[in-house]
Amino acid sequence: MPTVASSDQTPIHYRVIGNGPRNVLLVHGWMMSGAVFDEFVDKLDTTGLRLVIPDLRGSGESGAPAGGYTLEQLVRDVLAVADHAGLKRFTVVGHSMGGQIAQWVAAQEGERVEGLVVLNTVPASGLPLPPDAAGLFRTSAGDRQKQKTILGLACLQLPEASLERLLKVGGAVAEASIKGCFDAWTGGGFEAKLASITAPTLVVATDDPFLPPAFLRERVVNLIKGARLAYLPGPGHYPQVERPAETAALLTSFLAGLGR
Repeated sequence: MPTVASSDQTPIHYRVIGNGPRNVLLVHGWMMSGAVFDEFVDKLDTTGLRLVIPDLRGSGESGAPAGGYTLEQLVRDVLAVADHAGLKRFTVVGHSMGGQIAQWVAAQEGERVEGLVVLNTVPASGLPLPPDAAGLFRTSAGDRQKQKTILGLACLQLPEASLERLLKVGGAVAEASIKGCFDAWTGGGFEAKLASITAPTLVVATDDPFLPPAFLRERVVNLIKGARLAYLPGPGHYPQVERPAETAALLTSFLAGLGR
């Protein structure tokens, strides 16, 4: 499994699936690792695709330093992976906090990013939570019950087996990542960068209790030139796990629309 040293020498691990001509970089969100895309990848026709799936710092097989859990550093980590994997042109797909990272990457790397897809993304402006929810989220490292509560609040159609798998993934995420990344995604603060995004953009919305379609239209779609919204009714915050086949179909359709 490839690993690359990021700008601060933290080892960032990633997987590569497929060897097609079209590159797709999948960026996971808070309290997860790249494994959050497993069901989705299983349902995706990878013919012609090369998927690159990093584990962000503090999760999966990547290093877990004490610091560096800012959106800016996470973008550097992801771009280190893109460079190491030889992605000259790619579509970036991000979920939740990973959607924030994907937006930043698309804004910064306009020459390289040919498409942007965000699944229930946190807006560039961040998403402050009420104090009780913030306390629950920020102190959930290694706490199965707290993480189960969070997933219960966020998801609407999560199968029991998938819940257990996500709890295993989430339980292994480092405390520094849980706290630092929480502060990063709730804070946001890079809305000004969105005007630089030129890639075709698809914002996928569901019945997510935290990020409903009208909110995503106002705070994400309307701020990115030419972006469009796709609404997938039924699932909550993790459509790639709750409804992987339908989510995979949305990505396949988007990629087909890019042409070559």
